[in-house]
Amino acid sequence: MADRRNHEPEPDPATTPELRWQLFRVRRHIGWARTQGLGRLIEEDQLDPFARIPVAIRRARWRLSHDNRPNAVPVFLVGLQRSGTNMLTRGFERAPEFEVHNENDRRAFTRFRLRDESRIRAIVEASKHAFVLFKPLCDSHRTAGFLDTLETPSRGLAIWAYRGYRGRVRSSVAKFGDSNRRALRRIAAGTGSHLWQAGGLSEENLELIRTFDYDQMTPESAAALFWFVRNSLFFELALDRRSDVALASYEATIEEPESSMRSLCAFVGLPYRDALIEGIEQRHPGAPSVDIDPRIRERCEGLEDALGAAMARRAIYPDG
Repeated sequence: MADRRNHEPEPDPATTPELRWQLFRVRRHIGWARTQGLGRLIEEDQLDPFARIPVAIRRARWRLSHDNRPNAVPVFLVGLQRSGTNMLTRGFERAPEFEVHNENDRRAFTRFRLRDESRIRAIVEASKHAFVLFKPLCDSHRTAGFLDTLETPSRGLAIWAYRGYRGRVRSSVAKFGDSNRRALRRIAAGTGSHLWQAGGLSEENLELIRTFDYDQMTPESAAALFWFVRNSLFFELALDRRSDVALASYEATIEEPESSMRSLCAFVGLPYRDALIEGIEQRHPGAPSVDIDPRIRERCEGLEDALGAAMARRAIYPDG
């Protein structure tokens, strides 16, 4: 029963009535608590008051002596779910210079989608903080627009976070079951063009999606294919050629937390401090074994190599 709840099909956010949507979210969180443990759920959703209250106090104290209105820098943390974005969000949240708006923050998001530009611009310009972080993962295909058309006094920055496809596949299937397969099936059938999962996809990748039989495809292969088409956007949108977009690797962050966070701090213009990597357990990430369709595996490995090469080309080496 718990497993079925955990993997309950997600209703269409665009058409589902509010009450049904909220009931779905409650049931899904109950399922996650049962299958993954309450402690893990509290950590991922940042529900621990003993962790949140000190952070809130530091930010409140910072605002008493600082006022950057209307010049806060908007920072968009984008990429794909289950790629370490919560880890990075928690890190930046420990810096009092940052105001953070996660996907469940109704001031900035509606059902995980970023609100209109006028609302986001107003949030940024009203902030006393130096930076305002948003995590619009479902809108990652709109990254260039966020940077080019928001028209805040201070231009925005974006961080595209990615995780190796093997680790992301295992994490996604454990958390969301076959949700990627269901979305890909709808896109392939022509009934899912309005879904966020289809947003910004190239015609080439849409055609690739249509070549597979989703009745035969495993959830793992579907999660890998989804990893491929969504992370391909980094190159298809020419984000790899922009100086206002950084790459962040989950594996690099857990293997070398300090150097990885120092690079991101240098990118956004934030002084580094050790508090930003509290809670990140330094370890070798490994490469979990997953059974994936060979055609999909080949594409994933090629894209993973390309992302790694882009990381190497764009590496930031701060002076200290």
